[in-house]
Amino acid sequence: MTELPRIHQDDYCDEDLPRLSQPWWQTLPGNFHALPDHFLADNDTRWRIDYTASIDTLARTGLASMAGAAALPATLNISRQKEERALVDFYRPFLQEDNPNTFFARPTQTANIERIPVAPYHFQPEDGDAHTLRFRSPFEPRNPALRDRYLSHRRNRTAWAQHWRHHGEPRPTLIMIHGFVADPYWLNTRWLALPWFYKQGFDVLLYTLPFHGRRKGRLAPFSGAQFFSQGMALLNETFAHAIHDLRLFMDYLRAQGTPAMGATGISLGGYTTGLLAALEDDLAFAIPNVPLVSIMDLMQSWFPINLQVSLLKKVYGTDLQGLREITALHSPLTWPCKVPQAGRMIIGGAGDRFAPPKHSHLLHQHWGNCDLHWFPGNHLLHLDQGLYLKAMRDFMKAALGEKSVAARG
Repeated sequence: MTELPRIHQDDYCDEDLPRLSQPWWQTLPGNFHALPDHFLADNDTRWRIDYTASIDTLARTGLASMAGAAALPATLNISRQKEERALVDFYRPFLQEDNPNTFFARPTQTANIERIPVAPYHFQPEDGDAHTLRFRSPFEPRNPALRDRYLSHRRNRTAWAQHWRHHGEPRPTLIMIHGFVADPYWLNTRWLALPWFYKQGFDVLLYTLPFHGRRKGRLAPFSGAQFFSQGMALLNETFAHAIHDLRLFMDYLRAQGTPAMGATGISLGGYTTGLLAALEDDLAFAIPNVPLVSIMDLMQSWFPINLQVSLLKKVYGTDLQGLREITALHSPLTWPCKVPQAGRMIIGGAGDRFAPPKHSHLLHQHWGNCDLHWFPGNHLLHLDQGLYLKAMRDFMKAALGEKSVAARG
């Protein structure tokens, strides 16, 4: 007998939430971050949602404190505030383009990718091999005024990933993109049960975002600290860099003969997955997991970093709509999704207070009311995870069609 999820797609109560309309950064209500998230649920499920939500709120405050402290020096740098306003003006014309690849340009150079066997404590497939991949990234910022500053982060200029590959013919590959500060391969291996997906017949690529893991600056206080702490202009370039290097890894997979690729990602990785789905023509599926969709609206819901939003308004001489516009270039809500409708799926946590359900709800609208699977947990604790993992597997195989894979044993 098939076990059914505790929360169904239609159990989310969206009566108080807006219908998405473009440009979303102008039409989304200013109080979007404060709008309620309610689900129709029985008492047992309701307890699970409320309990995990309270845990999330406590954990979120700690992360917000760390991120806010890392960003504060750059925000308070008076000498750079005028420069920042001029720098972000460079990106406004790209929002008027019909094609997001005008800004997120495809790599023009190839990468010389090194393959290094993984350490013994990493996942070791019995019927394949696992390697760490790296290359010197040829990425250069789109904004010439930022070239030297961005490229001065030398460790960030080496791209990293881990690749699990079956012996024999190449398999369809699941690309996994981690969340903010959550880059360790061992963590993501267990968090999303990636060995289980490998045993279902998929090859796996775990990608490391800029300024995380081995890409972190030596003086950065924690992994990922430099991702958001260097101003909005550099944030745009950081997402361009993330996509650029990921595309070079995808070119490598194509050259290795993989018959198909799809992407999933947690949190910030879900946001990046949504962006990738607007850029790549040949993704078989895209499955953001507990994604955010508007960075500025997320900031407004995170104490104490929400206290810095008013400071950002002064730095950039704008209001909330203007801050949204500055960050809209890389939002999944801004661009049409290129993944076929049958390949779009979202995983959302009903008790998530890092990336609240309303963010998944907006992406669900933008993606044409695609498949949406709710679980009764929070951002970190994915209760009933086995149900959504099986739903993901079945969905991925259906999206692959004739390129599908057979489970092992």
